[in-house]
Amino acid sequence: MTGITIENLSTGYDKADVLLDLSLTVKPGTITCLLGSNGAGKTTVIRSILGLTPPRRGTIRLGDTDITGMATHKVIAQGLACIPEGRRMFPKLTVEENLRLGAYQVSDEALIRARMETVFETFPRLAERRDQLAGTMSGGEQAMVSIGRGLMSGPKILLIDEPSLGLSPLYVKENFKIIDGIRDQGVTVFLVEQNVRQTLGIADYGYVLSGGRLIAEGTAEALKASPEVHAAYFG
Repeated sequence: MTGITIENLSTGYDKADVLLDLSLTVKPGTITCLLGSNGAGKTTVIRSILGLTPPRRGTIRLGDTDITGMATHKVIAQGLACIPEGRRMFPKLTVEENLRLGAYQVSDEALIRARMETVFETFPRLAERRDQLAGTMSGGEQAMVSIGRGLMSGPKILLIDEPSLGLSPLYVKENFKIIDGIRDQGVTVFLVEQNVRQTLGIADYGYVLSGGRLIAEGTAEALKASPEVHAAYFG
């Protein structure tokens, strides 16, 4: 299993720093969450890890490999996959075609088929609709396709950005249950979210981000019980 270590990270756009001296650890085999409201800097953390917005200072390691500022395709090749905010389907492709795109770096057809069957076991609804155009599906079903596509690369670490965004409470609950199961399959999960209750319900450890700085960290149980975090951040 592989984890992520971020040390003294500062990332910005133009002249302004968005992240300020941020350090956190995603331990192998866990669900680690990063909580924060819109504008806190959560997505910039993901962009920094993926090399989309190279850090100005600090280091990012995937296991023992320094990936700071590494080109995105090389980061992905290290065993990392990302489920982006808003799902970002290919609406005119079928479910199966969308899933296959997640395995674009895999040349072994038997391995692709085996991974697809695993995705269909995880999401039976997708198996029923494998030939349906993704753009005609509900938001919750599209979220399943997006997560399934991420799993098709056989990642060591899965970054998930705002999985509850725009979903009904029923689908939010279902998706978080699935994310919980992904950890049980041996995949390390870094979950970036606003939905405090659902996220802390499945996370092992969490960090709270505000204004580009970490203001709290601890086990999920500790963060749930922290009056300081509730008073200062969650209202």
